[in-house]
Amino acid sequence: MSDPEIERIMREKMQNMMRRRPEICDMDDQTFDARVSRGLTLVDFWAEWCGPCRQMHPIFESLSKKYPAVQFARMNVDQNGIIPARYGVQSIPTLIMFRDGQPVDRLTGMVGAPGIHMVCKKHSPQ
Repeated sequence: MSDPEIERIMREKMQNMMRRRPEICDMDDQTFDARVSRGLTLVDFWAEWCGPCRQMHPIFESLSKKYPAVQFARMNVDQNGIIPARYGVQSIPTLIMFRDGQPVDRLTGMVGAPGIHMVCKKHSPQ
């Protein structure tokens, strides 16, 4: 037996999730801690002059729509030095997955869609 009220609530939640349009936020040294403090956040550390970083942008953006449980964010390492230094970012692109403010996974280099899929599936709720 199913409860009509529970079904209605589940339908509304699903509609809200489908309506949600994930946005990639740009972070800086000042906003970083607050943004990664809750839930899952995949941060792309990049630079304007980096060819592989520019190639990863459309892939990163496309996959952000497939993983609504993960907040996708970017940080320009040329404009922000404190946070990349804190996490030892020495090569770009570097992607770090944070869970409730703590790093839980890291990818370096041109990992493409397979690398991003792997880290998102590994840490996303099933």
